[in-house]
Amino acid sequence: MSASTTNPASPKRRPLNLTRILLEGRAFFALIAIIAVFSSLSPNYFTVANFLIMSSQVAIFGILSIGMLLVILNGGIDLSVGSILALSGVVAGAMMQGVELDALGVILYPPVWAVVVLTLCVGAAVGAVNGVLVAIFKVPPFVATLGVMYVARGIALLMTNGLTYNNLRGREELSNTGFSWLGFNRLWGIPISVIVLASIAIIAGLILSRSAFGRWLYASGGNERAAELSGVPVKRVKITVYVVSGMLSAVAGLVLASQLTSAGPTAGMTYELTAIAAVVIGGAALTGGRGTVRGTMLGAFVIGFLSAGLVIIGVSSYWQTVFTGAVIVLAVLMNSLQYGGPRKG
Repeated sequence: MSASTTNPASPKRRPLNLTRILLEGRAFFALIAIIAVFSSLSPNYFTVANFLIMSSQVAIFGILSIGMLLVILNGGIDLSVGSILALSGVVAGAMMQGVELDALGVILYPPVWAVVVLTLCVGAAVGAVNGVLVAIFKVPPFVATLGVMYVARGIALLMTNGLTYNNLRGREELSNTGFSWLGFNRLWGIPISVIVLASIAIIAGLILSRSAFGRWLYASGGNERAAELSGVPVKRVKITVYVVSGMLSAVAGLVLASQLTSAGPTAGMTYELTAIAAVVIGGAALTGGRGTVRGTMLGAFVIGFLSAGLVIIGVSSYWQTVFTGAVIVLAVLMNSLQYGGPRKG
């Protein structure tokens, strides 16, 4: 008898699975395909200047998408991010126009840093309302955030009477200039909004991969009951993700208002759907517990670069909606293939 030369302890090399590679890297491959197609259709697409312009537009969706990712990782959804964006912009615009104190007969013009801080507090407060409704009162996330979406949009409309605050650049004599810095300035040739997006993405990625909160978030989103039994502060995690989502929506509102130098109550309409789409295209599971910041950023750039490319080649805005919707449906189908459908509880 001849002795076997096979070492049972040596691990088998896994075969290269092309389907798995395509599924897991679909957002990256889609982005490359979009750039290649539109570059061949228009000589104005593949230029550094155009990429920077498109990236500054993607920054708003990207910031919203990071907040949405945190909520979806927790097994929830946040339909209020577009309305919080609008409310935050309106609050910032109102402060830039001056806060009138009738009792004292004066009008206060807060400095820009105070406007930013107070606006972030507004976003965090609205996000906290979402978190408390979902975590403490057990309201389904879809219903809770849908209600808050209408309330936030309604408050923005009441504050402005349906009008728009214009000319938010400020005035030198009032020492409140600098609001347009976020939307128009560049650092090392890169738009400030893109730097803000990159900074938030890096911080969020580090938190998810290197911190206890990140582990808690994935655990509670994957199996909330098991996470709670393991000592994870499930309610605190849930409230925190909604607060962060609200703050990031406020950041996006500030960036958008700065780019437009105006703030209106109708800003951010349907942006919540774009944020959800970016998260789904990036490979996150809507059932929670699975997803990455890297994938979400790729998803945001897929939507942004696709929309910009369709505009550059002169495609009708109606067809743009059709193409974007088709991409979202395809992404959801590929998610179902990757994760094998919804998980059992």
